[in-house]
Amino acid sequence: MLNLRSIGIIGKTYRHVNRYRQILTILFRYGFDNIIDILKIDQYLEVGLQMISRNKREKVEKLTPQERVRLIFEELGPTFIKFGQILSTRPDLIPLPFIHELEKLQDNVPPFSFSKVKSIIESEFKLASLSPKPGINIIEYKENNIFEGNGNEYESSEEEPEPGIKFTKNSFQFSGSPFESIEKTPFASASIGQVHRAILKNGKKVAVKIQRPGIKKLIAVDLEILLHLATLMEHHIEDLSFFRPVKIVQEFASTLEKELDYTLEASSMLRVARQFLFTAGIYIPKVYMEQTTCSILTMEYVEGIKISEIEILEAKGYDRELLTQRGADFILTQVLEHGFFHGDLHPGNIFVLPDNVLCPVDFGIMGFVDQYSREVFVDIIASTVTQNTQQTSRLLLELTDYDEEPDLRALEKDIAGFTGHYMSGTALKDINMGKMLQDIVQIALNHRLRLYPETFLMLKAFTAVEGVAHMMYPGFDMVSHAAPYIKKAKAARFSPTRISDDMSRISSESIKLLQSIPRESLAIIRQLRKGKLTIGFDVQRLEKIISAHHQSNNRIALSIIIAALIMASALLLCFSVPPMVLGLSLLGIAGLACAGFIGFVLVISILKQ
Repeated sequence: MLNLRSIGIIGKTYRHVNRYRQILTILFRYGFDNIIDILKIDQYLEVGLQMISRNKREKVEKLTPQERVRLIFEELGPTFIKFGQILSTRPDLIPLPFIHELEKLQDNVPPFSFSKVKSIIESEFKLASLSPKPGINIIEYKENNIFEGNGNEYESSEEEPEPGIKFTKNSFQFSGSPFESIEKTPFASASIGQVHRAILKNGKKVAVKIQRPGIKKLIAVDLEILLHLATLMEHHIEDLSFFRPVKIVQEFASTLEKELDYTLEASSMLRVARQFLFTAGIYIPKVYMEQTTCSILTMEYVEGIKISEIEILEAKGYDRELLTQRGADFILTQVLEHGFFHGDLHPGNIFVLPDNVLCPVDFGIMGFVDQYSREVFVDIIASTVTQNTQQTSRLLLELTDYDEEPDLRALEKDIAGFTGHYMSGTALKDINMGKMLQDIVQIALNHRLRLYPETFLMLKAFTAVEGVAHMMYPGFDMVSHAAPYIKKAKAARFSPTRISDDMSRISSESIKLLQSIPRESLAIIRQLRKGKLTIGFDVQRLEKIISAHHQSNNRIALSIIIAALIMASALLLCFSVPPMVLGLSLLGIAGLACAGFIGFVLVISILKQ
C-alpha cells in the first residue's frame, strides 16, 4: 500500500528536502520559475540557482511549453513518467496539445544489477541465498516455431524452445527457485521493472518481469511531494480549482498502486485470454500464476515480429490486410462486447506470429466501460451518422461530468458543425475516426464538460488501433468495419435474454424500493418528533469562503487594536503620564511604536494578498 500523506510541514521538518529541491531545480532550469514564485516555495532552492547556464536556458526557451513539460517528466524519473503517461489519458485535466506530447513519453531507464534480481527472487519466493549450480550448461535452441496454447490454435506438442533464444554463459542456473535458469542481462527495461528470459523447472521458456528494488519507496516520496505541490496550487492559483489538483494526485496514487501489483496484470491477461479463447488470429501469452507475485510476473516467452516492422512482415509474406482486420476486431470485440479492453495498444505492444496471428503484450493499463456507457457510445455514433444533433448533444452530456449546466443551444450548434463536417458528402472510408473522436473531445472541453477517464481511454484505444491500421494497410475503412459490431450491440438490447434480465432487475429494485419506503418514512417521522431532523448542504469552495471570512475578521480586529493603541498613546502623551523621557511619556511613545509596527505588518499582509 503506497503511503500517501501530506507534507505541508516540510518547511519545518525538511523531510525529503533533497528530492524536493531536485524537482524545483529542474522546473527552474526548464523555464517554469514563475510557478516557483507563485507557489512561494523558492526557499527550497539552493543559493546560486540563478547561475544555471544562460545558454542552456536559452536553448530550453526555444522549445514549446508542451515539449518542456515532457522533458521535465522524463528527467524526474519513474513516478513522473508514469504521471505523464496517465495524464495523457485525461483530456478533462490538460489541453490536447499537452496530451499529444505526453504520449511520446518513453521509459529510458537503465537496468538494475543482476545481484538485485537474485535478492528479489529470494525475497519473493522465500528462498535461501541463491547460488549457481556447478558447471553451467550452454543451451542452444532450435529454430522451431512452436507456441504453448491457452485454448487458441497454437499448442506445443514437444518441449521445444522458442526460436532465436539462446541461454549461454550469460545465464544463471538456480537451485531451489521456480526457475531452472535465468538470463543475467534483461532484454527490456522500463521505469517500473525489467524483463529477463528464463526457463522453468519443467523446461518451459518464460519472460520474467521483475519490479525495480526500492521503487515503491521512491514513488511514495514523489507522491507526497506532488500532494504538497497540488495543495499549494489549489491555494494560490484560483484557475486550477476547476481541475482539482489534489484529487488528481490521489487518483494517480490509486492507479499507480494497481500498476505496482503484478498479480493484477496477470489477472488481466487471464481475463483477456478467456475472452478470445476460441477466436482464430488472436493469441494471448500464457501466465504462470504459481511463479507470479506482487513484484514478479512470469509469462510465456513468445518470439514474434513487431507490427511496426513492415519491411520484415512484407519479406516473410504476411497478409497486412488480414492483420489489420484482426487488430480492429480485437479492440471492437473488447470494447463493445466485453467492456474490458487493452488501454495501451501502441505498435510496440503488438507482435505478429506465424499464420498472421496477432499477439498483444503488456497488460499493465486496462480499461473498463460499463454496459450503459457502451450503449451511449454506440448511440452517439449512430446519431452522428444520421446527423441528429439534439440526440448527439444529449448523449454527450451522458458521457461527461460538469459543474455548471452547459448552454445546450451553443452545444447543439457546435455538434451541428461537427456532423456537417464529417457526414456531408464524405465517404465513410475517408473518415479519420481518430480525428473525429479528437474533435468530439475538443467540443466537450470547450463547453467545460469533463470526459470520464475510462471513456477517454476507450476513445484513445480506438485512435491507437486506427493509427496502426493506417500504418499497416492505408486503405483500411475502420468505420465500415465497425458497422456490424455497432449493429450487433444495438440488436443485443432487444434480445429475449436481455429483456428478461432487465425486467427481472427492474422488478427486484422496485420491490426493494417499496419495502424501504415505510421504514425510511418512519425514521423521518421519529427525527421530526425529536426535533433532530437536519438538512445537509454543500457549498462550493466553502472552506475558502470561511478562511477569507476569518482573515477579514482578524484584520478588522487588528485595525481596532491599532486605533485603540493610537488613541491611548495620544492621551498618555497629552497628560505627560510618567515615566518621562525627554519630556515625553515613555508609555505613550511605546504605544505609538507598537501601533506603527502592527500597522506595518498589516499593510504588508494586505499587499501580499
